Amino acid sequence: MAMWDRLKDQAKNLQQSQGSRGSGGQGQAPHGQGQAPYGQGQSGGHASGSSSGGSKAKMVGLLKSQLASVKTELKSGAYRDASMAMCALVAAADGHVEQAERQRVEELIVSNEVLQNFPADQLRQRFNKHLDQLIANFEMGKAEALREIAKAAKKPAEARAVIQTGIVVAGADGHFEQSEQYAIRDACAALGLSPTEFGV
Repeated sequence: MAMWDRLKDQAKNLQQSQGSRGSGGQGQAPHGQGQAPYGQGQSGGHASGSSSGGSKAKMVGLLKSQLASVKTELKSGAYRDASMAMCALVAAADGHVEQAERQRVEELIVSNEVLQNFPADQLRQRFNKHLDQLIANFEMGKAEALREIAKAAKKPAEARAVIQTGIVVAGADGHFEQSEQYAIRDACAALGLSPTEFGV
């Protein structure tokens, strides 16, 4: 739960620092990105009693709007390939993938506003290639996915967007499994980002 609270605050701060909706609130947090602890306490109150599903859905919505705000910058092959490897890694994080889950994640990918920068068949092909590798041999597939993810490290905006894309896909079912959090931590390490920035 605390993770989502932290993420929520981070997203709020980030949104204000981008100036997209600077209405009132934490005006003093232009660089609030990494400072999750100071937002944590504030939101702990409202989130704990309410349904955590709602706060997760809100969080995923916030991340989606952040991604949409940098959509024009996310057109490189490195972002496309890394985010497909990321989505596959998250989908296979618990070690098994049912056909229904594969299709659900595929749908999320091709309907994602930012990923619509790319042809759907390119996305499907890359996502399924990584997923098949992960299913055939998880450790080797994971190493391959992380190699692909690491290629996005050169541009910080793209690197962050890869992680955010993974979180949007992982959080879409309203759950955030431990194994999915580990997958996101591994991807952060590959990109040289701090997982605490994303609350994991």
